[in-house]
Amino acid sequence: MEQDWHHGRMPSDIWVSMVSLGGVALGGVLSFGVQHQTQRSAERAEERRRGVAQAESRRVERLAQLERFIEVTAEAERCAFARPTSWSDGDEWLVATQAVMNRVWVSERLIRLTFPLAVHEAARAYFLDLNLVVWEGLPDGESVRDRLEANRLAFLDAARVALG
Repeated sequence: MEQDWHHGRMPSDIWVSMVSLGGVALGGVLSFGVQHQTQRSAERAEERRRGVAQAESRRVERLAQLERFIEVTAEAERCAFARPTSWSDGDEWLVATQAVMNRVWVSERLIRLTFPLAVHEAARAYFLDLNLVVWEGLPDGESVRDRLEANRLAFLDAARVALG
């Protein structure tokens, strides 16, 4: 055997061992690659799942904010319909209306925080119109409903688009 080493030839059992060791190394590399790809695939799937869950959570939050805004603006419209020709500090209508309009103001600001700007701009236009009708009234013959309808619908349409 020693003679084979000196003449530049390796014995066959060393070749077999080297090929076997190479096969083990290649198998290890391939196994590592497959495990790495599987782990990355699982991480991407988890990331997508989290993204979907977060989007659904945001949608639910937005729907709740829309519901609050719609409820409180409907309440403010009722205040506009019930608006007396005159009032003084402490009047029941004034106290109730101030509380309602404060809630409308807060709700409109929350729309700005969670919706695209186009939705907030529509909510703001509706709020400003509503605020005017509640506090200053309308000329004789002009309807509160008719005055608010265009901005109310523009807001609802913008919200629908934003919700997809």
